[in-house]
Amino acid sequence: MIGRTRSIVTLAEVLERYLAEWSECTGIAVEIWALPSTGVPSRVSSCVMAAMREALSNVERHSRAKTVSIAVTSGEGGVRLTVSDNGQGFPRPASGRGIARMRMAFAEAGGSLSVNSVLGEGTTVTGVVPRRS
Repeated sequence: MIGRTRSIVTLAEVLERYLAEWSECTGIAVEIWALPSTGVPSRVSSCVMAAMREALSNVERHSRAKTVSIAVTSGEGGVRLTVSDNGQGFPRPASGRGIARMRMAFAEAGGSLSVNSVLGEGTTVTGVVPRRS
């Protein structure tokens, strides 16, 4: 059909737009290391976006980071999300409502999420969820 536009938006396209807008609003630079080159099931995409929004909210509110690096990859083992900032980090074990929400989003999709932080060096959030959840 002539003039018909494509209505399916990939996770990579959604992430690119979201990250550009977030960076512009916060003034924090975003480095995109990788985005999925294949389709990702909608439930997995929703899980990734929920965790991404929360992780970036934490970066903005708490980290004092100048740069955040993002990688979202998709392969046979599943979809992996990594959000790493160069902020102030924190000394205690990762806890709090935001981290609990990220873990819950991944757990509901059959995955897991970890948060690692080094005081004075930054924080890395890593989540993995099976493609078929």
